[in-house]
Amino acid sequence: MRTFQLFTIVLLTVSCSSTETTKTQIAWDSWGVPHITADNIEELFYAQGWAQMQNHANLILDLYGSSRGKGAEYWGKDKLQNDLLIHTLGFDRLADEWEDRQESETRTIFASFVRGMNDYAQQHPESIDEKNRVVLPLTTKDLNMHSMYIVFTLFIGGNDLGRVQQWPDMGSNTYAVGPQRSASGNAMLVQNPHLPWWREFLFFESHLILQGKSMYGATLVGFPGIAIGFNDSLGWSHTDNTIDNADTYELSVEDGGYLLDGERQEFEEESKTIKVKGENGSLSDTTFTLRKTVHGPVVNAANHKVLALRMVGMDRPNMMLQWWRMINSTTFDEFESALKMAQIPFWNVMYADNQGNIFYLFNGLVPKRSTGDWDYWHRIIPGGHSADVWTEVHPYTDLPKLKNPSTGWLQNSNDPPWTSTVPTVLKPDEFPPYMAPVGMGFRPQRSARMLMDDESITFTELVDYKLSTRVEFADRILDDLLKAVDESLSQRAQQAKAVLESWDREANADSKGMVLFYSWARKFNTWQGANYTVKWDIENPVTTPDGITDPARAVQLLESAAEEVEEKFGQLEVSWGDYYRINYNGRDLPANGSDGSVGVVRVAWPGSSDNNHMYVGGGDSWVGVIEFGEEVNAKVLLSYGNATQKDSPHNGDQLELFSKKELRDAWFTEADMQANTVKVETITEGGFTEIK
Repeated sequence: MRTFQLFTIVLLTVSCSSTETTKTQIAWDSWGVPHITADNIEELFYAQGWAQMQNHANLILDLYGSSRGKGAEYWGKDKLQNDLLIHTLGFDRLADEWEDRQESETRTIFASFVRGMNDYAQQHPESIDEKNRVVLPLTTKDLNMHSMYIVFTLFIGGNDLGRVQQWPDMGSNTYAVGPQRSASGNAMLVQNPHLPWWREFLFFESHLILQGKSMYGATLVGFPGIAIGFNDSLGWSHTDNTIDNADTYELSVEDGGYLLDGERQEFEEESKTIKVKGENGSLSDTTFTLRKTVHGPVVNAANHKVLALRMVGMDRPNMMLQWWRMINSTTFDEFESALKMAQIPFWNVMYADNQGNIFYLFNGLVPKRSTGDWDYWHRIIPGGHSADVWTEVHPYTDLPKLKNPSTGWLQNSNDPPWTSTVPTVLKPDEFPPYMAPVGMGFRPQRSARMLMDDESITFTELVDYKLSTRVEFADRILDDLLKAVDESLSQRAQQAKAVLESWDREANADSKGMVLFYSWARKFNTWQGANYTVKWDIENPVTTPDGITDPARAVQLLESAAEEVEEKFGQLEVSWGDYYRINYNGRDLPANGSDGSVGVVRVAWPGSSDNNHMYVGGGDSWVGVIEFGEEVNAKVLLSYGNATQKDSPHNGDQLELFSKKELRDAWFTEADMQANTVKVETITEGGFTEIK
């Protein structure tokens, strides 16, 4: 391997120096990350499509086939409900409209990316499972429909459609540290989305080098470009924001129509037929009627009522182009110009650059509403009132944003914009009351506390903060719980107290006491405000809530938790990693971290469990910690690895680092690339050929 690696490095060096025009190539590193070099965007995105297919061919075909709205036709009735949703929301027709309206650069990117995927499939049919071949060839319309499916059904409309309940803590962390808080004087950034470790939510890591410009980061599998990334000058991250840009309306049905302001209106109706594959392989037809109101499409009906869904962003076809402009920016002004395109309808933006700027934006398309506060709109809207049907969104200038605060740091852990730094600078009463709720959970409190308690943050410390498993909820409430135990006569609670007193208040694999405390915390319900004697207060955002309203109940819950733990394990002192495990692609490893409800920054939320174990289902996905000095210093991790193909060595190969709470170097410079390249492919007619 060492001889081959040296040989490929020599070839790579020769190809880079022998001519001014570099032949497009993919240098694969030992983590399965493609470093793509090209002189034009056509070949750059062609190569990225080829590379994604090489690592994720069967996943991409599954996703695209499902997003096409033909899953039931290809794979059977289990996909039927998903197909019905796609047709109900009108993605097929909308994709045609988007292709007509997209800017030429978007169309070029899409066409090149899709062509790269198709050529890989044609050149490597052995990599495609038989059941997935029916999806080929892929089209740019498929890419548009897949992006719609992700954005509209899983993020913008995810709550209204009841889909976000499938995972307990989908969100993210991100921090930006300015020069006055940075030990080196350089701005630093943390990228850390939390998504499920499956299907549509998986990230793909790549390094794009266009005409010598280096761009690094991740995007969702099946998407072109980089959605969370950095270059030599700047970087950004996204987090799910507390934005309500979809509304569900409950409408009364009368004489085959619906009521709007008390007057009967006709539904817009359309008949649709979906083919469904039977167990014997035969196809049958399922016909249904699509109905639409002035509010939007009807997504449910029962008891003389219908639910209609209205979402923002249907008129924004250039989301991928905005990300491309963001990663190509070299200054804050250029980056902000890209943000003003307002094509990305969701997700906060956190930013840092090599000029020392840090910046937070409550990004997204917020409807301009005629009246009402957050609580009014964050529910099913009763009745059919035309005044509740919004048609415009707030422009960029209206959105909460903060640049270079005097505190020297910014954070977002899915809390509203008001607590992006502490003491707070953005004030809720200076924005429409429906813009965002007011509150701050234990995970963002932990994030803020780490940053505000350190006046000179080193890069190494920032990495440690990102990987922190300190339980903020324990630091806040454990003293009250132990006091309540002392005031009780419970012997079992006293035994539990002894374990909790010796616990390190961490969720590390070797932490003894976390199993017991986590079991109690889930019973206690950390989100329930009535549990605390001191309620959360925006004037004291990182020290409230506090105190236990009902100490006797808290002790009873601790007794119950202790009984369960002892019955399951035979003792109360159980190592967290013995109970909490990573079980992914045949790997069985001790986990660390927790869901964010108990205030742990290292988010690893449970996806399944059995009698004696709980298993990680999602959380920390892509992680990047970047320092913008004279040269970029970056540590990264893609928790589950950069491939899903069954035979790929990179399917789960980074999980051991996750288990050890370690990151790896981002091989961003030419020297790093050359030192870690294990395979080089160069472009040829109809694909790429490996240099041997």
